[in-house]
Amino acid sequence: MSKSNTTITRPTLLADFGGTNARFALLDGQGGEQGARLRCADYASPEAAVRAFLERSGIARAPQQAAFAVAAPVVGDLVTFTNLPWRFSIRGLQTALGFERLDVINDFAAIALGLPRLGLSDLRPIGDGVAEPGAPIAVLGPGSGLGVAGLVPAGTGGWTVVTGEGGHVTLAAGDDREGAVLSFLRRHGGHVSAERVLSGPGLVALYEALTALAGKIPAPITAAEITAAARTGSQPLCVEALHLFAAFLGTVAGNLALTLGARGGVYIAGGIVPQLGDLFDHTAFRHRFTDKGRQSGYVAPIPTFLITHPLPAFPGLAARLEAPEA
Repeated sequence: MSKSNTTITRPTLLADFGGTNARFALLDGQGGEQGARLRCADYASPEAAVRAFLERSGIARAPQQAAFAVAAPVVGDLVTFTNLPWRFSIRGLQTALGFERLDVINDFAAIALGLPRLGLSDLRPIGDGVAEPGAPIAVLGPGSGLGVAGLVPAGTGGWTVVTGEGGHVTLAAGDDREGAVLSFLRRHGGHVSAERVLSGPGLVALYEALTALAGKIPAPITAAEITAAARTGSQPLCVEALHLFAAFLGTVAGNLALTLGARGGVYIAGGIVPQLGDLFDHTAFRHRFTDKGRQSGYVAPIPTFLITHPLPAFPGLAARLEAPEA
């Protein structure tokens, strides 16, 4: 996390609990910082992961305050993760770990809060477009699941985060080929949400659907292996799966832009797209983003960016702690 983006002056723990990894930053309030990444599957709960990190860091007592981003809806005190067998009470966790203050927010709400703090070096443009100052902003990102959030201007000159479970909207096909893929997935699992396709497991599901539609039996494969094969062009079905993935992502991102009026830009986060490099620039993402019929002219000026900041939730967590406690 860029120290220039935070004015935190108390010992503070920041943590981003995703569906696969937990990332930590320990700030001593005087400019010092320690960080680490742990695998969520290695721990029975967020509390266990936090204790393991603090023990590794050699901290004798818990920091005074903490802010956690979680890959789960945060409604009330009880938090249940979407893609992990974790469940915890915010008040109970605060007491158990001895924090004077603990803020827990959705991981994409944290990313959204941090967007105004990102610099040009933290972003890579995808296609054309110019952000309209003061207009709503949207962020989404495929990883273990699909996170979605928005940022709208507040009357005080600040920003208000809009959160929900937008990753679970029903996915629509853009052509007959996509329709065949979605029909296959629907027959083999019911409702096809955006997350069902736009995630690590979703990329595998796309490959398996394409393989089955080709009359073949899919071999076991990971999302990373599909991406690697697509980059080299060695397996046509992997190439097609990746291009379908990008096209579907463009459709969902464009839908989000229309829904929020996100003329301030749409930002892509998550662990998958940054791994694609220049290959992503040659997909149908941007075309599908702007392909909105009579409203294509509305969407076309909206810029799209890939977030390249390695810990995009942390600037937003810092911003949350700099605000008065809710």
